[in-house]
Amino acid sequence: MVPTPVGNLDDMSPRAIAVLTECSLILCEDTRTSGNLLRHFEITTPTASFHKFNEHSALESVMRRLVNGERMALVSDAGTPGISDPGFLLSRECRRLGIEIETLPGPTAFVPALVNSGLPCERFCFEGFLPLKKGRASRIAEIAEDERSTIIYESPLRIVKTLGQLAEACGGDRPASVSREISKLHDQTVRGTLDELIQHFTANNPRGEFVIVVGGKEPTEKKRHQNKFRPNQEEN
Repeated sequence: MVPTPVGNLDDMSPRAIAVLTECSLILCEDTRTSGNLLRHFEITTPTASFHKFNEHSALESVMRRLVNGERMALVSDAGTPGISDPGFLLSRECRRLGIEIETLPGPTAFVPALVNSGLPCERFCFEGFLPLKKGRASRIAEIAEDERSTIIYESPLRIVKTLGQLAEACGGDRPASVSREISKLHDQTVRGTLDELIQHFTANNPRGEFVIVVGGKEPTEKKRHQNKFRPNQEEN
């Protein structure tokens, strides 16, 4: 499993280049996208498509070659395979058949977005892309009650709508951040409340790939503690 840059090609590690050069086949989410990357690093290893629309049908032939001792690599369009990208099905089947898997450390979008957010990151929940219809409302309701920071991937077409739904469930004053185009030319992180983020991206046309980080719900015990020592207005 080989992570590839989410933007800046300088994030490609020498080890990742070596693995892709030395393996017998590179399985790609999109051979055209990966082709640009491979040409940049002068990697000539053969490629084959392996994405969410064909991974079930392609799995048998891939596993047959792996069982026979071939060494393959899996890449997604950007970031680490398996993180909101194809990879889990292949990993599960390798585990079932006792085939060794090695995942290289490397680029992924949600880690820099979380750290840049300024929100607590010692405990967090990665949601990836929310369901478009079925289960979406219940998932957002769960996020509203979670005391951990929550990470969500979103497209520019839905960013304002999703922020609005989060504000409705969590309250417009919930702290959050939005990062876009991580490690690319227009890399940007906007921090504020959900209401402030809605205003910002309503006024500024959203472009690029987005990562939303929503602050966790304030713990009940902390609220009780704060209320216990808050003076009563009538006593003032």
